[in-house]
Amino acid sequence: MISKYEWHDYAGYLHIHCGLPIIDCHTNRDHVPTKGLLERPLPPHVPQVEVCKECNTGFSLDEEYFVSFLSCVEAGSTDPSVQRNPKIERALTRTPSLAARLQAAKQITVNEYGRQQIIWLPEIERIHRVILKNARGHAFYEYGEPMLDDPVSVSAVPLISMNQNQRNDFEEVGGSYAGWPEVGSRMMTRVMTGQDLDDGWVNVQDDIYRYVVFQQGILTVRSVIHNYLATEVVWE
Repeated sequence: MISKYEWHDYAGYLHIHCGLPIIDCHTNRDHVPTKGLLERPLPPHVPQVEVCKECNTGFSLDEEYFVSFLSCVEAGSTDPSVQRNPKIERALTRTPSLAARLQAAKQITVNEYGRQQIIWLPEIERIHRVILKNARGHAFYEYGEPMLDDPVSVSAVPLISMNQNQRNDFEEVGGSYAGWPEVGSRMMTRVMTGQDLDDGWVNVQDDIYRYVVFQQGILTVRSVIHNYLATEVVWE
């Protein structure tokens, strides 16, 4: 279970997306990760951070695209009626343009054995924006530092496309720390006590979403979404 979010005095903090002083913004609480990526009912005490309301709203369309895309990949179809999540079914039915964009991402090819296979080619910039949004939230929640600079890399790769060495490297880094987090940070507490950690990863919801934040000269945030998509954001 994720530990309960503790409300802090953010008067001295900068908003993690636009960099404005949080005290000067209209704010709300944002779930990290995007709650649409989680299964209902939501786990108790999903991590939340205080963010600029305007910026948070600005991510809505990209989040809808990402969540809907992931649902279609898992279903193997953009047909609203075969989506497991009723909210996704309604979104695809209500917004034909969204359904059309997702259908355009679905490519059918023939493999070397003459069998058809589906390849999904999403609007990767939209996927990356949501991944970066969540990574900034994870970094702030665990370390208390707004990552305002652009990252040096953002990536999203299906786990199945990794070879064994790549998968091992991706998984194992989260289990060891070259340098310990700052004293007083939430991640330091996790490292010292093992709180909510599974081999170094914070498990938000079993088989649905887990993430890790670590520093080894650079700051890295990784996540695994629906045991399908591996993501990574790196800052120097």
